[in-house]
Amino acid sequence: MLSTMQDDVPLTISRILRHGTTVHGDARITTWTGDAEPHRTTFRATGERAAQLAHALRDELGVRPADRVATLMWNNSAHVEAYFAIPSMAAVLHTLNLRLPPEQLVFIANHAADRVILVNGTLLPLLAPLLPQLETVEDLVVVGPGDTSVLEGCAPRVHDYEQLLAGRPTSYEWPDIDERTAAAMCYTSGTTGDPKGVVYSHRSVYLHSMQVNMADSMGLTTADTTLPVVPMFHVNAWGLPHAVFMTGVGLLLPDRFLQPGPIAEMIAAERPTHAAAVPVIWQGLLGELAATPRDISSLKTVTIGGSACPPSMMRAFEELHGVRVCHAWGMTETSPLGSLAHPPGGLSPEDEWPYRVTQGRFPAGVEARLAAPGGGFAPWDGASPGELEVRGPWIADAYFGGVDEPPLRPAEKFSPDGWLRTGDVGVISPDGYLTLTDRAKDVIKSGGEWISSVDLENALMAHEALLEAAVVAVTDERWGERPLAAVVFKEGTEPVPYERLRAFLGETIARWQLPERWVTLPSVPKTSVGKFDKKVLRGQYAAGELEVTTL
Repeated sequence: MLSTMQDDVPLTISRILRHGTTVHGDARITTWTGDAEPHRTTFRATGERAAQLAHALRDELGVRPADRVATLMWNNSAHVEAYFAIPSMAAVLHTLNLRLPPEQLVFIANHAADRVILVNGTLLPLLAPLLPQLETVEDLVVVGPGDTSVLEGCAPRVHDYEQLLAGRPTSYEWPDIDERTAAAMCYTSGTTGDPKGVVYSHRSVYLHSMQVNMADSMGLTTADTTLPVVPMFHVNAWGLPHAVFMTGVGLLLPDRFLQPGPIAEMIAAERPTHAAAVPVIWQGLLGELAATPRDISSLKTVTIGGSACPPSMMRAFEELHGVRVCHAWGMTETSPLGSLAHPPGGLSPEDEWPYRVTQGRFPAGVEARLAAPGGGFAPWDGASPGELEVRGPWIADAYFGGVDEPPLRPAEKFSPDGWLRTGDVGVISPDGYLTLTDRAKDVIKSGGEWISSVDLENALMAHEALLEAAVVAVTDERWGERPLAAVVFKEGTEPVPYERLRAFLGETIARWQLPERWVTLPSVPKTSVGKFDKKVLRGQYAAGELEVTTL
C-alpha cells in the first residue's frame, strides 16, 4: 500500500532558497568590515544576487550541471550567494580550505577538477602562486578589492564579481534536481595522508538543516542572530547558512576579522544571540575580554565543536559572562552534526554539568554503536569503551574517488555493513550520552592500560596559569607508551614548575597516568580547522626538536 503524500517533491537547496527569500525575505545578513560600516543586506536581496550569479556562471562562464565551482572565501554575504546559486543551478559547490598547506590546496582543486574559482581579493596572494599547478581551472572570479596585479600572466580568465553580476536577471528558473545528486563537497583536513573528498547531496543538506533547527539542537528562531565564526569552508559552517534560510535567523558574518579583538567588537556592536566556533576561538575571546572588557550580554548560547572543550572554559563563560556553552561533536563526514550536549530536564544547574561536559546525545537522524577492541560491540553502560561508528541520511557512505572514478570505501573508514568508522574512542551511557575519551590514534597505551589524552588535557586546562595543554603518546622502553604534556602559559604569567603541575593533575587523575615528560611551547601546533595537531607534536618529539624535561 502506497502513501497519499507528495513523496516526489525533492528536498533541494533551491527549495530552502525560495523559502528564505519569500517567507523570511526581510531577515538580515550583516558582514563585518573592520573599521568601516558593516555591509548589510537581506535574504531577499541575497536570493536575487544568487540568481544573477547563476546566470553569469551559466551564460558567461559556461558552467553546466555537475561542474565543480570552488570558493576560496571568508564568511561574507557574497559567499552565501555562492552557497545557494551553485548547487541550485545543479553545479557542485566546492569550498576550498584556505588554511590548508599549498600542496594540499593544489591536490584538492585538481582532484575535484574545479572549473571555476570564486576568490576574495584579499586572498589573491595565497592563490596566485598556485594557479600554474591547477590543471582544470578555466575562470577566476575576484570578489571584493584586492591586488589583481599578482594575477598577471596567469592561465585562467579573470573576472570581477560585481561586473559579472551587473545587469543580469534577478530571478532564475532553478531546475528540478534529483535530491540525491551532489550539491557541495568538502575535503577532510588531511591529518593523515591526502585530504579525502566528502560529497553532500541536496537531500542530506536539507535534512541536516532541519536537524540544526530542532529545539534540542541549536534551536534558533527569528528572534535570534547567529555569528558563525566557524569558517564557511569547513563543513558548510556547521550547516548554519542553509539552516537560517529555513527559519529567518539573522546572520552576522566576520569576514576575515577572526582575531579575539574584532570578534569582541562585533558582538558588542551587532548584538548576536548565538555563535559557533572551535574552542581555540573562545579561549582567545576569554583572554581578550579579561584584558579589555566589552558588553557581550546579548550572547546567550555558544555551540562549540571541532575538538573537546575544557570544562573550565565552559564554566568561565557562564560565570563571567552569562554565556551558556553547548558541547557538540561532528566531523566532515557527518555534515557535521553528530551529537549535542543538552542535559535532561528537571536537573539543577550543578547537576547538569556531568551531561554538559559530554559530547551529548545523538539526534534522530544519527544511529551509533561502539566497536569493542576485542570484536563485537560494547554496551551502552557508560563504562565500556569502543570506537564510535555511525550511520544516517547526512553521513558519508564513501569518499570522492576522482573524476570518472568510483567512490572510495577504505576498510579502515567504513565497516563491511556500511557504518562510518569515526576514529573516535569513547563510551555511551544507558540514556544515550556520548563521552569521547580520545581519537583511536591518540589513545596512550601504557603497560596494557589506556590513558585518555583528552582527560589529561582537560584537567591541565583547569589550571589558572595555562592557556593551552596538549598530551601525546611517546615511546617508553618500560611501558610501551607514556604521556608527554605540552603546555602553554598565559601571557604575563609566571611559568609554574612541572612538579606543581603534576601535583595539580594528581588531584583528579590517577597517579599511574600522570606524565613524567613535560615541555613548554609558545603555542600548540594546530590543524587547518583549529584542532591540536598531535602528529606534529609526536614528530617534533621523535626528531629531538623539543626541550623535554623528565621528572
